[in-house]
Amino acid sequence: MGALQDNLKRLKARLNDAERAAGRSVGSVQLLPVTKTADPALTLELAQDGELELAENRVPFLEQKAAELAAAGVQVRWHFIGHLQRNKARRVLKLAEVIHSVDSLRLIETLARIAEEEKLRPRIFLEVLLSSENEKSGFDPANLNSAIEAVIAAQCFDLEGIMVMGPREADGTQQVFQRANALAQGLSDAFPDAFSKGHCQLSMGMSGDLELAVAEGSHVVRVGSALFEGLVSTGSSALKDPNNASEGAA
Repeated sequence: MGALQDNLKRLKARLNDAERAAGRSVGSVQLLPVTKTADPALTLELAQDGELELAENRVPFLEQKAAELAAAGVQVRWHFIGHLQRNKARRVLKLAEVIHSVDSLRLIETLARIAEEEKLRPRIFLEVLLSSENEKSGFDPANLNSAIEAVIAAQCFDLEGIMVMGPREADGTQQVFQRANALAQGLSDAFPDAFSKGHCQLSMGMSGDLELAVAEGSHVVRVGSALFEGLVSTGSSALKDPNNASEGAA
C-alpha cells in the first residue's frame, strides 16, 4: 500500500469514527477529495484507487485534470468548490456535475442560461457566508429565500443544499457549523419540495474540522490537505489560467 492509500485509509477511519461519535450511520457522510494541491498524476492515482468523485477549486486545474483522466480512460464526477466568475461558468458547467459555490443571484441567472443552452442539469449548492471574513463570498442568510426561489423558477437545477466554510479562527467553527445546521433545517421546512434529496444537504467541513462538521450535521466533507499530506506533487500552482490568473480559491 502506497502513501496515498495510507492517507486515504486514515481519513476514512477518521470519518467513520466521527460518524459513530455523532450517533450517525457509518457511510452516511460523503468524503469528497479535493485535488487542488495534487498534480494530475496523483489525481489519476486517486481515481484509479476508486475515488470517482473529485473536487477542484480553479477552472484551469479542473480542465487539465479532467482531460488527463479522460485520456487515461478514467471517468469521474467532478465537483467545483471554488469561487466561480460568471465568465468561466460555461467552462465549469461542461465538466463539473456538481457546483458547491453558487454565491449570487447573477451567477444563478448565468448558470441557468448556459445550462439551458448546453442542455445540462447541474447539481448545485448555495454558498452561505456565516462569518464576517471579507475575503469569503456567499449569500447572506437573509437572502437565501430569494435565491432558492430563483433556482426553482429556473427549472434547470437539482438543488442539493448549502455550502458553508468554517471561519479562519478555529474557536468560532462550532458556532458557524451550528448556525449552518439550524439554517439547513429551517430551509428544509420552508421549501419541502425544493431540494433534490427531500431536505437541505450540508457541504461543510475540511481536513482540520471534519469531526466537528459531522457532529453538526454535514453530509459532505471536502478534504484535501490531509489526503495529500507528505506526498511529493508539483501541485496545481504550476498551472496558469491565461484568461485570468487571479481567480480566487475556496
